[in-house]
Amino acid sequence: MCRVEAEFNSLESKVAQFVGLCERLRAENISLRQELASARNDAKRLKDKIEGARSKVEHLLSRLPE
Repeated sequence: MCRVEAEFNSLESKVAQFVGLCERLRAENISLRQELASARNDAKRLKDKIEGARSKVEHLLSRLPE
């Protein structure tokens, strides 16, 4: 019985470690998704700023005499 109990305890410990790892990975995944969403928003905002600046430069260039 002692050997079976030791194996069961070992398995129980491994399952607990696995569950803990899954929980940490789930939390990390949530955090990474939030960071990705923030980075995408920043990229879109910067793209819009660049587009606005490009448009202004093109407008100014069109007003220059040739």
